[in-house]
Amino acid sequence: MSRQTDKTDAEWRDELSPEQYRVCREKGTEPPFTGRYHAFKEAGLYRCSCCGEPLFRSDEKFDSGTGWPSFWESVGADAVATQEDNSHGMRRTEVQCANCGAHLGHVFPDGPRPTGLRYCINSVSLDFEPGSESP
Repeated sequence: MSRQTDKTDAEWRDELSPEQYRVCREKGTEPPFTGRYHAFKEAGLYRCSCCGEPLFRSDEKFDSGTGWPSFWESVGADAVATQEDNSHGMRRTEVQCANCGAHLGHVFPDGPRPTGLRYCINSVSLDFEPGSESP
């Protein structure tokens, strides 16, 4: 379960861009093929843009053709949290940062081996650390 930070809504609004706030704190999404990391190919580590916790490695990133950065695995079982999302008339599994509760995107069971998962993540919820694959 989430280890949530103790920031208030006002503190999040002060620290995040309007787009980061809309996606990460209000569970929004960015339009497909518009995020800075959807076609990004550099080696490194993806961190939560809200709290800096490590979430995904570039070695687990793949081109899903969906327009969002996609990963087949997170950096560890305790990096992300999931919960059922029945919004917008769909049944999906939401992915959140396990540390601060930021909305990251959704996970689907149609990814590549070895996990068969596709973590479909909003670019705005990520910060990239080049050259580092280790959390």
